[in-house]
Amino acid sequence: MFGVSTYCLHREPLPVALERLALITDCVEVMDEGLHYLESVEPLESYSFLYFIHAPSRGVNIASILEPIRRASVEVLTQTFSIAAEIGADVVIHPGYYAWRQEQELAMEKFRQSLGELTVAASELSVTFFVENMANWEYFFLRYPDDLPLINGIGLALDVGHAHLNGCLDAFLAHPAVHFHLHDNDGTEDSHDPVGTGTINFVPVMDAVRRNNVIPIVEVSTFEGVTASIAALEEIDATFTKK
Repeated sequence: MFGVSTYCLHREPLPVALERLALITDCVEVMDEGLHYLESVEPLESYSFLYFIHAPSRGVNIASILEPIRRASVEVLTQTFSIAAEIGADVVIHPGYYAWRQEQELAMEKFRQSLGELTVAASELSVTFFVENMANWEYFFLRYPDDLPLINGIGLALDVGHAHLNGCLDAFLAHPAVHFHLHDNDGTEDSHDPVGTGTINFVPVMDAVRRNNVIPIVEVSTFEGVTASIAALEEIDATFTKK
């Protein structure tokens, strides 16, 4: 089974997006931003999807050295955890960033502090969360596998498109991951293209998905691209079945 991110329909209201996705999947990751921002669990209760929630990331920075911003960011994510708890969803979060290279060490401390606070909140709510590796955006944490010790045992949400942009997809695939975002690109831009239209080799990706025994999320920018991606991934998956 392949899950689908609501990102492909982010210009549509969430109820419309969920209605369309119900035609093609039983597993949905809600991009908790923009028109799909979740103020409550209510929009999700009309469907029997297996849900994941991608917590708000734009405007949120859990590694901020500005303490009011860091605390507010943790609070925003904790609110997401509360909604996730009601629907039985796991949550994907972003690791945060630093504004100046000279602030990297302090931001790293703040990042660890936030992860500690989020781990406590998640435990209290019986919610599981994962941290996603970032694309080729300077000053973000978790762009490379060398940063994995920062998340200290918290599950990795492996975004294959992001890893490809940083030239380290194979290295990331060698590490355990508890969640996958699947989309393609040409190695230069985080374009979230359909699988098979960029330069990523999805055979080792799907091998890793099978090895980690998880439901991958197709995170492509258009609905048509999602359906094309699922067809391409099913074809690759079939080659494993024949072996």
